[in-house]
Amino acid sequence: MPLDLTSKNILVAPLNWGLGHATRCIPIIKALEANQFTPIIASDGVALDMLRKEFPHLIALELPSYDIEYAKNGANFKWKMLKNMPRMIDAVLAEKKQVKKWVKEYNLTGIISDNRIGVFNKKVQSVFVTHQLNVLSGNTTWFSSRLHQQAMRKFDECWVPDWEEKPNLTGKLGHVKKADFPIKYLGPLSRLTKENLRKRYDLMVILSGPEPQRGMLEQRLRDLIPEYDGEVIFICGKVEAKQKKEQSGHVTYYNFMTTQQLQETFNESALVLCRSGYTTIMDLAKLGKKAFFIPTPGQYEQEYLAKKLQRGGLVPFAAQDDFKLEDLAQAQIYKGLPERENAVHWKNLFCLFECE
Repeated sequence: MPLDLTSKNILVAPLNWGLGHATRCIPIIKALEANQFTPIIASDGVALDMLRKEFPHLIALELPSYDIEYAKNGANFKWKMLKNMPRMIDAVLAEKKQVKKWVKEYNLTGIISDNRIGVFNKKVQSVFVTHQLNVLSGNTTWFSSRLHQQAMRKFDECWVPDWEEKPNLTGKLGHVKKADFPIKYLGPLSRLTKENLRKRYDLMVILSGPEPQRGMLEQRLRDLIPEYDGEVIFICGKVEAKQKKEQSGHVTYYNFMTTQQLQETFNESALVLCRSGYTTIMDLAKLGKKAFFIPTPGQYEQEYLAKKLQRGGLVPFAAQDDFKLEDLAQAQIYKGLPERENAVHWKNLFCLFECE
């Protein structure tokens, strides 16, 4: 699509860490278009592929990859991340350099970065989107949180997709006692809408997140799910060039789904089995669904959220290595994530980009 350099062009750049950061940018991109801004998409890997499919009419640019890898053993997650840190720092420096060029080339009016700490520029208003004001890392949480907050101070605003007051979804992840940088709470963001559709599936399995853990869980569930008593739809979370569908008995497999397909499938399913990633939690809250969580092994954030929601009587969970099909029955005695109206005041938020 040819770009009008006189229009209000906003770079929207989600981190490629599974699909969650990219999917929660979908309502932001749609809101920008509805308010006469021109979004320009920037990311890498599956996140960029997915957004290209959702918005084929928009310019999509490639950023350097952070090359985030998970350890096969969850206990080694933190050390794997530390080992990858030099490579991630190189990517951050490279994306900062790339964004500086794009500010001139595309006459950017603003930047919205979802957890990409190098995607900002002092010459334009820059926003950082995150649900982690605190980054949990076990006995190094204080240090990792301080580093993350230091990076956020470079941005003009920080947008947190949660409610500021209790009850909220993120707990201590998305709330700090005193912040020395501007924070705005949007309320949860979801690309999905609740619909009153006939139930087609007793269980919906939806996978997400980086390899190798996504693939490890897929293989484990492929071995277990055929024994489930009921109709199952299984979305593997692999964004590929073409959508693939496979029927095996009472289980229907897809490699990935578009937003519209996912919306229908969520609404047609009685129970959802998934990771406890925050974007998935926001989708479940929007739809008021019952769920069962299997947190990514070693990922402190997902483990914290799963424990928080189980303690609140909302959603049960099990560790990946311990999960059994019988565990799903527990979901019936939990409340599920409650629906709660959330009207995001996009016009007020986007006023930031009207500043000269």
